[in-house]
Amino acid sequence: MRRALGAALTGAALFACRPTAPSGLTLLFLGRAPAAPLDGLSWAPDPDASSIAAFDRDLRVVKRFTSPRLATPLAVATLDGRYLLVTERTGEGVVFDTAGRPVREWQGPAMASVYAAAGRQVVAARSPYFVQLGAEPDTAPLVWGLDTLGRPVGGIATVRTPRIPLLGQLVNAGAVAVDPAGDVYFAPLAGDEIRKYGRGGQLRWTARRGLPARDAEPELVPGKGRSFGARYAIVNVALALGPGGRLYALGSDDSAGTKLRVDVVDTASGAIVATRHLRPRESAVAADPTGRLAVLDADTLLAGRAAPQREPFAPPFTLPTPRGDTVTLADYAGKVTLVNFWASWCDPCREEFPHMAELLRGFERKDFAIAAISDDVDRGKMLQFVRQFRPPFPILVGGGKMKATYHYRGLPYSVLLDRRGRIIERIFGFGGAAEFRQLRETIAKEVRAP
Repeated sequence: MRRALGAALTGAALFACRPTAPSGLTLLFLGRAPAAPLDGLSWAPDPDASSIAAFDRDLRVVKRFTSPRLATPLAVATLDGRYLLVTERTGEGVVFDTAGRPVREWQGPAMASVYAAAGRQVVAARSPYFVQLGAEPDTAPLVWGLDTLGRPVGGIATVRTPRIPLLGQLVNAGAVAVDPAGDVYFAPLAGDEIRKYGRGGQLRWTARRGLPARDAEPELVPGKGRSFGARYAIVNVALALGPGGRLYALGSDDSAGTKLRVDVVDTASGAIVATRHLRPRESAVAADPTGRLAVLDADTLLAGRAAPQREPFAPPFTLPTPRGDTVTLADYAGKVTLVNFWASWCDPCREEFPHMAELLRGFERKDFAIAAISDDVDRGKMLQFVRQFRPPFPILVGGGKMKATYHYRGLPYSVLLDRRGRIIERIFGFGGAAEFRQLRETIAKEVRAP
């Protein structure tokens, strides 16, 4: 792996030509997500693994952490010089320390928000990663200022009102960044602009890439039944402030966002001083202290360390069955165990239950078990669900208190434990038969482990 990474760095395309370059790289983007520097490391989301990865100056993964709060992390920012502010796909802001311990969490001011921070200043914009249809009042801010608890304390600029009100969230969604001086940078998802606003909201400059007119006004298009969707061109994806205070804009070279580019923007004037068009495998972007860029393969970087260190499942549960028996986590000691959280009103849970039954039948009971914890408030509906599926594994009654206890994003949510009760992996949602085939392989490997 070290040889492969060295080759990637050697073959990376660099901006400018200098006789020597200072050693050490800071990661700017991993895939389509902005990274953040803290404590000499670059922290970036790995949404496929529901985790945060930390890279050293040689871009080796030196640390990972997961959390039930990390279903699909999509951006990382540095908060107050000591915390990591993570944007979840559905718009929550989650603050962690560098050990992976959650500090606080909040709901964003938009239907789905994306966050940036510098020092104690936090800003939020409408997320370009999870666009929803929704009208906007013409007095709404384009970018919100938040305090460190995630509460709105002001706004910068105002939204653009589209001809079709339902496109309000879309036309005002975009990437956002903030610098230590308090200046805010905003790049709309579907518009050929990058703007700089002063701390007081004054527009300092507007930069344009000069893209073809294919980024026209988004349109509303009919969907299935009575639903609607939107047709639009992706222009901007993410912003990051790199070494030396340079602004880097990750954007699209095609309307579908499949071909990416990086533009380096002079923060004083808004002039675009360099552009790099990325090839398909050039999916990570880093910079050295002089601003010289290297583009690499994100999959190669993330392969540097397979998984985070296993942690105990907590808190341990003590829950009743529908018949009134008591079951504890300790009852599963010595077995690989899938702890599954579900509810009768959760349609993906209904699809998942037959797969879990089949999974259980593939292993001996001394090696593998399933604990299915209902988070239903309505006991009658829970029992009706159980009578319908007749699962071959124990049903435990959570009584509607499980989300507050385990802080998961939604249902279904599962945690696979090893024989010592430590977390092997977390599974968010239901991924169908393919996911269960992979899960079966993971369990089989764990069962065979000494």
